[in-house]
This record gives sequence, C-alpha cells and structure tokens, in this order.
Amino acid sequence: MEFITEVKTFAALGGGVIGSGWVARALAHGLDVIAWDPAPNAEANLRQRVANAWPALEKQGLAPGASPTRLRVVGSIEACVADADFIQESAPERLELKLELHAAISAAAKPGAIIASSTSGLLPSDFYASALHPERCVVGHPFNPVYLLPLVEVVGGQHTAPEAIEAAQSIYCSLGMRPLHVRKEVPGFIADRLLEALWREALHLVNDGVATTGEIDDAIRFGAGLRWSFMGTFLTYTLAGGNAGMRHFMQQFGPALQLPWTYLPAPPLTERLIDDVVDGTSAQLGEHSIAALERYRDDALLGVLAAVAQAKHQHGIGDHE
Repeated sequence: MEFITEVKTFAALGGGVIGSGWVARALAHGLDVIAWDPAPNAEANLRQRVANAWPALEKQGLAPGASPTRLRVVGSIEACVADADFIQESAPERLELKLELHAAISAAAKPGAIIASSTSGLLPSDFYASALHPERCVVGHPFNPVYLLPLVEVVGGQHTAPEAIEAAQSIYCSLGMRPLHVRKEVPGFIADRLLEALWREALHLVNDGVATTGEIDDAIRFGAGLRWSFMGTFLTYTLAGGNAGMRHFMQQFGPALQLPWTYLPAPPLTERLIDDVVDGTSAQLGEHSIAALERYRDDALLGVLAAVAQAKHQHGIGDHE
C-alpha cells in the first residue's frame, strides 16, 4: 500500500484540549480541517479554543492561506474522514470507545490515508484490533499545547508497516513537529513515563506536608525546568560531572540512587490529598481564568523557544543536538 504524505485535508476526531490543539496546528500550517465531535456544543467550544490559540500562532508565523475559516465541522465520522489525507483521533482514553471508533474510521477512510491516535497510554495493537488496513495505523501522541509544542511520539502496533511510521513522521515534520519514534509498545511511551514519576513524587510531597503545589512548581520552573527546556536530563547531568563528564557523575552520585529519596509508587488519592492539591492550584490561579493562563503560557513558550533557537544559532549547535 502506498501511503499519502502530502496532506491538504486534515481530519480531527475529538475537539477537546488535545483535539483542538491539532486543529489549530493544522489550520496554522495552511491546511483544510474537517472535525467531528459528538459532544453538546462541540463546534462552539472547538472554535473558541482555536480562537484562543490563534494569537500565539500569529506571533509564531502562519503558513500562506492559513485561516480559522478553513475549519469545517461535520456530523458524522464518515463525513469527517472520507476525503481526508491524514486522520488524527483524540477521543477519551477508553479502550472500547477507541476500538469502535477505529473500526468506523478505517472503514470510511481512503486506503492510503494514515490514521493516528493521540492516546497517551493505550497500546495501538489493542485499540486498532478491529481496524481495516491496520498497517497504516499509528499512535501520534502530542503534548499540550499541541499547536506550539513540537514533540510527538510515534508508535506502531504489531500490524503497522514501517513505511507507515515513516509516512507519519514525514507528515508531522511538515506540521512543524519533532517526531520521536518509540520503538516498543510500552504503557505511557517515553515522555509520560518520566512525567508520571515526577508527578507521583510531587503528590507525596503535598501529602506529607513537605511543600505546597506552588512551592513544588517553583522548584521546577526556577531550577531543573529551565535546563530541561534546552538540554534535557542526560546532558544536564553530563555537565554536572565536570570535564570528566557522565562517567564521573555516575561514580560520584550513583550511590545516592540506593538512598530512600523517592517513593515512586503513588500515594492513595484520599479526599484530603485531592483537596490539598485543588486548594493549592486554586491559590496559584488566583483571579486568572484558565484561558488567560493559557495565553500567558503560550507567550512564555514562544519566548523560550525563540531564546533556545537563537542560542543554538549563536553557538553553531544543530536542531538535533
């Protein structure tokens, strides 16, 4: 089967936070977008989310012809995918729902169209089990906000063709993304497994009364988070080893791995813990709305991305370093 790699029409199934992010990214890259979501008021909510994202996309730079008016919302799965060159599903994380959706999506889609799911943890071999032509079905797991963050994890199932992985990565690159091929089907893939470990430790710190949610966020945003944004974990620790690099770091700090610094298993989600977390984040929000904070986040991300790009250019460091 020959897979479509030149996309003019992008289909989005699901218009929530992730689905609307895909819609906004595709529109910003000058594509026609067809969307479907069975939820009440789905079209109004989707268009509002796109409108909230659009100022950041304008600052980033739009492709010729890019416009929110190129979004069309339809009333059925079949109408959404029939003419699409690429399909991205962003439905809730329920296996039975995704099985049913992808049986319908794959039956109505063009044979060469890649079908992708935004799932953050379900495995493609499971939820593509009833799909027609599963060789063209992949996971394309993005990160919020999808319209700005470039990472997308690409995962194949047991029936996915290697050429489909390559085609999906090519399409994501054309949308300004950085695809990361996850070579094995593992729950949580790569990035969320790392985030989950940090999240569990953060919940323990709140549960044990060590820190508030705001203090934990400060520990990240004024410390490791700044380094992570341009260097990641392994390069950061390599520099911590001085001129001897990672080997010295491992020798010096490796013994600490045996100390009981972390729990890793999550604490029980008691009502008290949930209240503490909700109260803490409410205090962090203050009088700001979620939409206002999203716009602040977008502007901050644009600034960080621009600063990293400028520093890379100045020091002759390539995009893949």
